[in-house]
Amino acid sequence: VLVNAIRSMIDAFFPSTSHLRSVQTIWSAVHKNEQSSYGKTITKSKLTPVILDLLPMEEIKARSEGTRLRDIKHQAVARLFQQAYNQDGVLTNAEVALLLKISPSTVSKYVTNWEKEHAALLPRRGTIHDMGPTLTHKKEILQKLIFDGKSVEAVCRETQHSPEAVLRYSSNFKQVLMCRRKGLSNTEIAFATNLSLRLIEEYQKLIDDYAKQHPSWECDGQPWLDNFIHQLEKNSKL
Repeated sequence: VLVNAIRSMIDAFFPSTSHLRSVQTIWSAVHKNEQSSYGKTITKSKLTPVILDLLPMEEIKARSEGTRLRDIKHQAVARLFQQAYNQDGVLTNAEVALLLKISPSTVSKYVTNWEKEHAALLPRRGTIHDMGPTLTHKKEILQKLIFDGKSVEAVCRETQHSPEAVLRYSSNFKQVLMCRRKGLSNTEIAFATNLSLRLIEEYQKLIDDYAKQHPSWECDGQPWLDNFIHQLEKNSKL
């Protein structure tokens, strides 16, 4: 039993490369269900091996037919994020930059362009694990839950987030809404909810943005702040 367990562990973290094509590589990515926390290092994170296509045949063909290298890299960025996620892993911008030999800022630009063009979110570690200062994924998810009236299942499909992540955003946002309704300061909200001050400030900005976008939005006579809470409770169910 012990031998089989060790063998399974070796196969999981050091899979055979005999079946890999010359344009593929194995990469140790953080597992998509890993819980992030402040100060948590990569050595303390759950990893999973993923097989990535660095230069698939269709991209080689496209290049030979005159497609600009920039356009090929643009699509490759999206493909690597999606390939890793489909194998239960998530990549950072820096990892994709290293794999494609481009700068992290270029990856970020390509991601922004791709997400605008496709009206969808790429499954990056920063969005899946709620890391970094970006509001994009939270805003997209909460927009679908509150204003579009979509179910958690639908939001998960459209944003490539897990139900746990979607429900976490919904729960955190609801807590901030309720504390704001009581007139608490950001510091008091952080203490009451056990959320970081940075997250509180992000959610407060979202509330202000939504209020500007929908100044007269009411439902059944409820003011907009109460209605946010009502809609979240209504749609944030599995």
